[in-house]
Amino acid sequence: MMKTLFPKIILLALITLFAASPLFAQNGDVEQERAKTLSAAKYLKSIYKTDEAIEKLSSLVKPDSFDEEVMSELADCHFQSGDYETAAGTYFLLSSRVPDNILYKIRQMQTFSRMEAWPQSIQAGREVLRLDSIPAVLSSMGDSFQRMNQPDSALLYYKQSLALKPQNANVVSKAANVLLGKEDFDGAIALTDAFLANDPDNMAIAPIKGLACFRKNDFDAAIDVFQRQEDIGNDSYPIHYYLGQSYWHTDVTYRAEQELVKAWQIDSSDVKLAYSIAAVKQEARRSFEDEVIPWLDKALDMLQPDAGMMSRIHQQYAVGYYGRRDTWNKAIAHYKEAYRYNPKFISALQMIAYCYEQQKDYKHALEYYEKFLKVAKPGTSNYEFATKSIAFLKSELFMEGKE
Repeated sequence: MMKTLFPKIILLALITLFAASPLFAQNGDVEQERAKTLSAAKYLKSIYKTDEAIEKLSSLVKPDSFDEEVMSELADCHFQSGDYETAAGTYFLLSSRVPDNILYKIRQMQTFSRMEAWPQSIQAGREVLRLDSIPAVLSSMGDSFQRMNQPDSALLYYKQSLALKPQNANVVSKAANVLLGKEDFDGAIALTDAFLANDPDNMAIAPIKGLACFRKNDFDAAIDVFQRQEDIGNDSYPIHYYLGQSYWHTDVTYRAEQELVKAWQIDSSDVKLAYSIAAVKQEARRSFEDEVIPWLDKALDMLQPDAGMMSRIHQQYAVGYYGRRDTWNKAIAHYKEAYRYNPKFISALQMIAYCYEQQKDYKHALEYYEKFLKVAKPGTSNYEFATKSIAFLKSELFMEGKE
């Protein structure tokens, strides 16, 4: 969000805005000095020395005049340096003083977009559209609505952009993905078909149509799209993955296996893909031991959590439940899990035994104290505590006739 106060340089310029002073007009040496300074600032901006350029340009800002060219260069410098707040203020000033200049309004829209101030970016875009219908501005407004989680409005502006420039693959892709998100698969297919009529093998748009067909469960149509993409050299992960899945759904298991393995060779990070390959191989009656199990093992390994972290998480659960009369069993369960994930955490055995002892479940308490002594170091305080506890428990069990 923009701050309430603009930087001083913008405040100074705003004063000149309402003073109705004439545009910068100087004569002789002053004009020559201005031209020299302005030229130097533009050069500094061109080599990305924006701080030095801003310093020179600021020296040309006068309280009794408004120099549009200087302010425009200042705005560009602030934008280039990433000071979007100041840039936005400067473009606001320029747009207010020169309201018919579309460029300033577009720059203002772009600046708000960089600030992720989506409503302000949309408003600036609307100001542009009052003057001219520009496809890129309509697309940018669609992007802003999409970032605001308003897909219907985003789609409206994407379609307006495409009405002016129908073969813009980037906008078609955005609009089609909105339709996919809305599960309007027929709409996505119609939109991509309109584009593909003039560019049937486009590697950005054709796969989106294929995905729409796949999600519509029209697997034969999906195969037609993805197979054509593979044939013309599209060797990307989604092509092989969805082609493999489509062949699997149509019971062409040998082709499904080929394509899914190709996808794995590109990206081996998806546990669902590993499982799919195992399942396809099993359906194809491959050797269970030699071909299916290795893929199931890959999937299982990918699902295994970090043992150390899991142990620590369960320890924290156990600590929270420990000491409460009504939650001893919960503490025991979490200590057992902590020990299972980390067998070196032998203190868990003693804590489990103690929890059982507090519940007067002496039999299980004795069992875990004895497990603890088998792995604990003799002579330590915990070892001695467990030894005394075992003696006490055995006497109690004897008295109860359970020893």
